[in-house]
Amino acid sequence: MKRSTWAAVALSLSCAVVAILFDAPPAHGADHDIAKRQAVYREKLTAYAHAFEAYEALAEPYWKSISKKRSKRRARGSFEHLAARDYVLQQPPIYSGPPKPMNPEGAPSPAKDIPVVADFLREAKAQFGFVPETPASENDYKRAYVIAARAAGLTAAQCVRIYAFESGGDGKYDVQAGLEYDVPSARAISTALGYNQLLSTNSVELLAEAGDEFVSNLRAKANAAKGQRKDALLRKIAILRRMIAFSRSVPDRWNDHARLADTPKGIGIHALNLDVDIGPLLQVRKLLTSVEFAKRHGFDGSLSAAELEMMNLTGDGSGFEMVMMPDRLREKIPTSNFFQRGGYERNPVAANNNTVAKLIAATNAKMDTEAQLNGARTLATLFEKF
Repeated sequence: MKRSTWAAVALSLSCAVVAILFDAPPAHGADHDIAKRQAVYREKLTAYAHAFEAYEALAEPYWKSISKKRSKRRARGSFEHLAARDYVLQQPPIYSGPPKPMNPEGAPSPAKDIPVVADFLREAKAQFGFVPETPASENDYKRAYVIAARAAGLTAAQCVRIYAFESGGDGKYDVQAGLEYDVPSARAISTALGYNQLLSTNSVELLAEAGDEFVSNLRAKANAAKGQRKDALLRKIAILRRMIAFSRSVPDRWNDHARLADTPKGIGIHALNLDVDIGPLLQVRKLLTSVEFAKRHGFDGSLSAAELEMMNLTGDGSGFEMVMMPDRLREKIPTSNFFQRGGYERNPVAANNNTVAKLIAATNAKMDTEAQLNGARTLATLFEKF
């Protein structure tokens, strides 16, 4: 038999074996399965659309009323003498229909990756030639944080309990939201970083608003230093000035700073939190900004850690409303009054603890528990030494 004939026979046998092994279904069967899945999907999508439409008919006017009431409170220019009538007293509607189905034939749109520490470091070096001076140990960073906090007039109770709440009681200086635990499935859920979980937008905004303070602090260190340490601080000051100039290149508004924070330069600026000289200043300044806001609006006492956390969680204005609210109102005012709709719906803590009193109590309870962990206890001990 000729070689070409043998080849033809071999090819026929190979095709037969493949057909037997894989038992490939006829093409029309595959088409039928696809059509069936699409029919099921369309049926589920219709059910979801009807249910969500009914929910939205309640939710949209509710959240508009929240926004309208909030605008009226802000227009008053005072946080005093607010009454129950100034708030929406009903809880927000809850969607209880079927979940939105996934199209079995449609590829899900890829979600934008949230930058992580490696990205902050890469962009800091690429955009500014900056490499953070990392602490020799976690206690070195904690010590610098305590010194900065004491100089700012913050109390040990405020700092330790907020650190416990924000970083899980034992978080390191580079802890990022979603990556608190070393598990394979862990994913960053935001750019929130460090002891007080600053967002990249916070870093840009703080440089724009308080960057000169940081420069002055580094300048004082440089004046007291010698040799290589002095040279390193002077280089750091020069880089910091460039970062400040970039942060001030837009109006001093949160949305504008958020836009900058989402650029390579903004991502690089966030790496400042990892520097042992600048990071503690940033972390402390975030809390001090809220304390100063309260003082400007007539609050002469000391904010509790939970009250300060409310300002950190919802913004200074909304958080301070909760601070000034008497207990009788805290018991009845829904937490939805202090959030944008999207933020509230993504925040199960606020939704589950759905009045001001419940949210503050839950915050205090978590602080009580997490403050017993090693990181928080070490921080408390360092506050006793400085």
